[in-house]
Amino acid sequence: MNPTSTSPERHPAQVAAQAVSPRQERRGVLQLTAAMLLSGTIGVFVVESGASPFTVVFYRCVFGALFLALYCLARGYFRQHGFTARKLGLTALGGVFIVFNWAFLFESYRRTSISVATVVYHTQPFIVVLLGAALFKERLTARKAGWLGIAFLGLVLVAGAGGGVAGAGGATGAGLAGMGYALLAALFYGLSTVVTKRVTGIRPHLVALVQVTLGIPLLLPFTRLSESTELGGAGWGWLIGLGVLHTGVMYVLMYAAYQKLPTSKIAVLAFVYPAAALLCDWAVYGHHITWLQALGVPLIVAATLGVNLRRASTAPTRR
Repeated sequence: MNPTSTSPERHPAQVAAQAVSPRQERRGVLQLTAAMLLSGTIGVFVVESGASPFTVVFYRCVFGALFLALYCLARGYFRQHGFTARKLGLTALGGVFIVFNWAFLFESYRRTSISVATVVYHTQPFIVVLLGAALFKERLTARKAGWLGIAFLGLVLVAGAGGGVAGAGGATGAGLAGMGYALLAALFYGLSTVVTKRVTGIRPHLVALVQVTLGIPLLLPFTRLSESTELGGAGWGWLIGLGVLHTGVMYVLMYAAYQKLPTSKIAVLAFVYPAAALLCDWAVYGHHITWLQALGVPLIVAATLGVNLRRASTAPTRR
């Protein structure tokens, strides 16, 4: 995953840049837009499945691993895979963080709403910055600190309504707990990012495959397998969709798009995801953020773009 990404569904594996034509770049825009629109529907799939968060993630890993294994086999990615013991270990560690990140985010959907959980979760780029400074002594510039302050102000405004949303009945305690889970998910995403971005020379599809495959035995002790007998056909349909669409098709679209787009466009298009998530939450459940939260959302968005686009402008040109 490109490190400027803000989607919870992407892995920070590096994708090799290549020279592209305007036609290829337009195709990349369409591919990434489609992937982000898919990402925005994840919350609905999770809620409608009716399963507990760890059970949802477990089956997402099962169906996602099957899809990615077949895709990688068909494309011949297992030949000259490039894994070493160190790279495989880092990939696995990143996988531990990413699957628990999903579980905490899905728990946040239950405690608050898809809208609030998505907005709070998008503080993850700043957690990555703080982790880089704390763990790897990366320089925290005054500019980054300023954007962090703006993002924190936005988070305070979102929290000001107790994490509730209009139309959701918004119990303050449950809403704040939901925001806490979203922040915990963002922390685990940040840990996955700082670990997995050090895995170079490996196709991101293989990185994702290793991580979701690891998630199967890792999550099994936390999974309520008894729920499997209670799920109807619709419930299984939502779970299969999470694995095939959101962990298979979506990744394939994103990784293909990353090879065609400059970092600046990836950073901007990433915000199709939260916009789609807020729209889905309103269209399906009638939830919408309050006026106070509406003041905080653009601050978080602006701060995230400020950090990501600055990173893009200082990166080597891809053309």
